[in-house]
Amino acid sequence: MLDALRAEIAALEAAAAPLEPDAERRRTLAADALDYAQGFLDALPGAPANRNWEGVRPLDGEFGDEGRDLAELIAYFHRAVAEPGITTTSPRFMGYVPGGGLFHSALADFLAAATNKYSGFASAAPGAVRLENATAAWIARVIGFPEGAAGTLTSGGSLANLTAIVAAREARDAEGGGAVYLTRFAHHCIDKGLNIAGRGRAPRRLIPTDSQHRMDIGALAEALEKDRASGIRPWLVVASAGTVDTGSVDPLAGIAALCARHGAWFHVDGAYGGLFMLCEEGKAALYGLDAADSVALDPHKTLFLPYGTGAVVVRDGRHLLHAFSASADYIQPLGETGVGPSPADLSPELTRHFRALRLWLPLQAAGVAAFRAAQSEKIGLARYFHARLAALDGWEVGGPPDLSIVAFRFRPGRGNTDAFNDRLLRRIQEEGRLFLSGTRIDGAPWLRCAILSFRTHLAHIDDAIDVLVRTAAALQSEGRLSAQ
Repeated sequence: MLDALRAEIAALEAAAAPLEPDAERRRTLAADALDYAQGFLDALPGAPANRNWEGVRPLDGEFGDEGRDLAELIAYFHRAVAEPGITTTSPRFMGYVPGGGLFHSALADFLAAATNKYSGFASAAPGAVRLENATAAWIARVIGFPEGAAGTLTSGGSLANLTAIVAAREARDAEGGGAVYLTRFAHHCIDKGLNIAGRGRAPRRLIPTDSQHRMDIGALAEALEKDRASGIRPWLVVASAGTVDTGSVDPLAGIAALCARHGAWFHVDGAYGGLFMLCEEGKAALYGLDAADSVALDPHKTLFLPYGTGAVVVRDGRHLLHAFSASADYIQPLGETGVGPSPADLSPELTRHFRALRLWLPLQAAGVAAFRAAQSEKIGLARYFHARLAALDGWEVGGPPDLSIVAFRFRPGRGNTDAFNDRLLRRIQEEGRLFLSGTRIDGAPWLRCAILSFRTHLAHIDDAIDVLVRTAAALQSEGRLSAQ
């Protein structure tokens, strides 16, 4: 009986052998994947920023018992995944704010996946956890937090904001009843985070904004005073360090002073803009960020990393430990490591990707100065785009951009302005060379130019303006012909 069982196990081992390619096969697989990546990146300068979805079809016989050749799978990946839709790696992708995906980070992800270190638990992978804590501490220093701050890397801004909200709840609103203050331009993930944290029905104060879409500090002061006079405790003020629609930065220093006066937790959603603190132009725009109690950030935006890299930092790191530290008999420490707290004790996640390597490796390989220069360039490009468009007839722009997003629209000589701008955006997206996005401000459609790829340079901005001018002129001409 034992011999039969041994034979059965040996047969299963042979059947599972494709899961463990030998050294020569690994070299071939890696070379094929790298060759594809090199070709994809080499083609980016001339490739469209948006393509139609015609290639999105299932692989024939998907999920069959037999394995397939990698060349066939890469060809399918290119046809059905890489080509259709928006190309966020393009230098002419200016619709939203992912940062382009650094090649160094792709290499880091390969190393992290190949070694498969469990980075949630310090004694399981002390080196990986040291890098997690070191990168979080570096981020905290960049935004000006003192010693004693703590942070953790997350999957993105949504989880980062949720983590901060839970820490704020445990620190200042454990029993509930505290009021929340934010503007209409707060990211919708704040609402989601409040709901998940059990505070979706907390008293909510929608604070008015000024002409530049920034939180009105006087209105906030009035709301805080009114609540205190009514016996309602101010709990959480959420400010934006770069709103989704216009990139506006709320008056952070003034908000911090009001929060300190009223005992409210001051949280800043800096997912888009907070890490511009690395450059001098960003520091000027984000004055007061260092006075927050917590900040949500997205290195996959302003530090140009691939998707799936968020962060949250809390001024007093003990609040993260208090909110999230937990244990069980099966995960008792294997020994002292001296590398700091386990990331699992600082966030909702237990099992997690070893995210730190995709930030640590490019910072080491390229140097911090390269990131700082790229950030300054993006702010400069936004100012250039704003100035050039403002000087052209028919184009409406707001005030100079706080960071690297510009909201704008065209006012045609005749016809409905809103309908024209809807058509203008749709035409640009359909043509695909340039990708912009739109939003609605006070019910009216506006276009957004979000400049945040490390690949986007002056020539691409000039090209974008040429596309806008040409497309607006073509639409006006079509409108005149149809009216005749």
